[in-house]
Amino acid sequence: MAAHMLRWGCAGRRWALAYVDGGSCHGLGAPNDFTLSGMKGQSSMAPQPLITAQKPRKGEHEWAAVVGLEIHAQISSNSKLFSGSQVHFAAPPNSLVSFFDASLPGTLPVLNRRCVEAAVMTGLALNCRINKKSLFDRKHYFYADLPAGYQITQQRLPIAMNGSLTYGVRVGTKRSQVITRTVRIKQIQLEQDSGKSLHDDLRSQTLIDLNRAGVGLLEVVMEPDMTCGEEAATAVRELQLILQALGTSQANMAEGQLRVDANISVHHPGEPFGVRTEVKNLNSARFLAKAIDYEIQRQINELENGGEILNETRSFDSRLGCTMPMRDKEGKQDYRFMPEPNLPPLVLYDSASLPSGADLQQVINIDYIRERLPELPSVTREKLVEQYGMLPEHSFTLLNEVGLLEFFQNVIKETRAEPKLVTSWVLNTFLGYLKQQNLAVSESPVTPSALAELLTLLDGKVISSSAAKQVFEELWKSKSKTAAQIVSEKKLELMEDREALEQLCQAVMEGHPQVAMDVKKGNLKAINKLIGLVRKATQGRADPTVIKKILEEKLSS
Repeated sequence: MAAHMLRWGCAGRRWALAYVDGGSCHGLGAPNDFTLSGMKGQSSMAPQPLITAQKPRKGEHEWAAVVGLEIHAQISSNSKLFSGSQVHFAAPPNSLVSFFDASLPGTLPVLNRRCVEAAVMTGLALNCRINKKSLFDRKHYFYADLPAGYQITQQRLPIAMNGSLTYGVRVGTKRSQVITRTVRIKQIQLEQDSGKSLHDDLRSQTLIDLNRAGVGLLEVVMEPDMTCGEEAATAVRELQLILQALGTSQANMAEGQLRVDANISVHHPGEPFGVRTEVKNLNSARFLAKAIDYEIQRQINELENGGEILNETRSFDSRLGCTMPMRDKEGKQDYRFMPEPNLPPLVLYDSASLPSGADLQQVINIDYIRERLPELPSVTREKLVEQYGMLPEHSFTLLNEVGLLEFFQNVIKETRAEPKLVTSWVLNTFLGYLKQQNLAVSESPVTPSALAELLTLLDGKVISSSAAKQVFEELWKSKSKTAAQIVSEKKLELMEDREALEQLCQAVMEGHPQVAMDVKKGNLKAINKLIGLVRKATQGRADPTVIKKILEEKLSS
């Protein structure tokens, strides 16, 4: 494939993309109608405002990208969906397998109440309609890690339908603005997971681990209302936060608890949708974004060069950064769906329809679950903005980084510093150090208590901001010392001897007469150089506000 360069930023509903190929650029537009299956249908959402759309130059073609997601989230439960086997990550192979999981003849499924409650909670949090009656089906296909030859799922009538997920996308040159987007949720269904195939290339054999077989999954089907990898990754991250807040799934992508399939196609605006491809089993938000963006670029490149897009399933190679064909989907696989004969319809109730004298252990009350929903991420963000006066984008960062909100709140509890100062230090200095060394918040050598003590010293004007950065660096290197000890050992306290500070200011002015003269002639910005020189002479121990005041007094006399 010829080399191409891609310059883009997904701004809401329209591609702000310049696709460079031998000097020609192709701007990408946005669809106004969406469908999951590839059949044309009208969107129920009003078109969103154009943010950074680019008009195509002469000879250019606009392209619209369409992205839909199917997300499998492992339900947080002690046992599997239809058996009493335990669920535990990284257990020895085939150590958590019941007779039902292994599909021994005569074994029957027993529905796990916890999994049903988790599905209802998730549906309510995603604004879905909860079906009081839902059905289970058998989906037949033959893989070695599916011993029964079929998967129990909900094809005809799932437990929840017609919801929505709202998420925020960062836009602007500095990505400092957050705009709200909404993706429709087609349905949420309960289904069981398959086992895991382990390929041994040295021995040319495949081993089967059935520990995962039968684990409860929530399949969340998102309509193709997204237009690029960034939007899709942001939507998945928001869903991840919601699942974690609800406690319905740990949603740890590294452990396979959240797996994403992406359906992608491109077409010219106003024309029928193009042929879609499916990229399977994406296990990180970063890889999801890269896979989608690569696949959009690949499809455009293929069509621009006279080729055609095959209806196929592809995988993403994270090392090469590209998608690879797995199998074609031209001949539609017949899953031979049929009602699950061993499971009756799943019937739920609300407070109005609850039978009198019903055993609450035997029925599930939708209203009871709705009343006990925990605080969702969107509400938490609103509270952060209102309580601490932070910018909306800061609240997004605090929630999006695992463990960062808890760290921030612990610092707030233990310091006398203003919330804005805490926000700045946590999001800039602390998070910057973490990213520089590729560490998680839980791996930080600086504890919330240590940072709280440092910020109390800074807020109380015991040390200057530059000295505080020196102290933080020392805290990062050594866990055994407190901020106060470091300040004392390195003599970083603010200079309180005004006479000594005045002498330093006088010496700096005399050493740089031209700069002093520029200030006197009206170049007020030149005073910043003098302030910097005085601060350097004091090794950052002097308050720049005091320095400026002394210099202004001397220069005006």
